[in-house]
Amino acid sequence: MTSTPSRSEISRVLSHALRHAPGEYGLVLDPEGWAPVPRVLAALHRLGPEWEAVDEVMLHGVLEAAGKKRHQISDGRIRAVHGHSVPVRPAEEPAEPPAVLFHGTARDTVPVIRVAGILPMGRRYVHLAETVEQAREVGQRKDSSPMILAIDTGMAVSRGVSFYRSDSGVWLSGPVPATAVEVLDATG
Repeated sequence: MTSTPSRSEISRVLSHALRHAPGEYGLVLDPEGWAPVPRVLAALHRLGPEWEAVDEVMLHGVLEAAGKKRHQISDGRIRAVHGHSVPVRPAEEPAEPPAVLFHGTARDTVPVIRVAGILPMGRRYVHLAETVEQAREVGQRKDSSPMILAIDTGMAVSRGVSFYRSDSGVWLSGPVPATAVEVLDATG
C-alpha cells in the first residue's frame, strides 16, 4: 500500500512544475503561467501510484493550508503566483509601489549589488517586500543574518523599472539599479 504525498510534497512538486519545468511534466503554460487543473492532475498521477489519489479537492486543501500564497486556482486552472524561471508575464498590471520596498539578501552579495543593482538571478523578476521583517524572513533562506536593502521605488521608476504586486503581496520588478538601493545593516 502506498501513502499519498504530504501537502508540502504536493506544493513542492507544483512549484517545480509551474515555476521551473512545465515541459518535464508534459504541461504547457499560457502566457500568465496558468495550466488546466485536469492536465496538472494527470501529470501528478504519472509520478507514481502514490500520486493517483491527488485530486482537485486535495489541491485546494494544499493551497488553503499554505502559510504563503504560492499558487492560485481559478476557473479550472492553476498557476504559481510568482518565482518563475520560465517566461511568464505578470497577470497584474504595473502598480504604484510604496515609496520604499525591501529586499533581504546574503551578505556576500552586497558588493555586487552596490555595482550592478538587484538582479532576478535565475527568476523572471526581483522579489521585494513591504516590510523589513518580510525581507529578513526571505533573506534568511540564504544567510542566517541577511543584509536588508531599502529600494527607493521613485528612483527606480524614474530609471524605467515597473513594479507589480502579486496576489500573495510580494512585489515584483525588473532589475533594480544600484542608484535606487540603500544597504541597511543586518538588523534593518
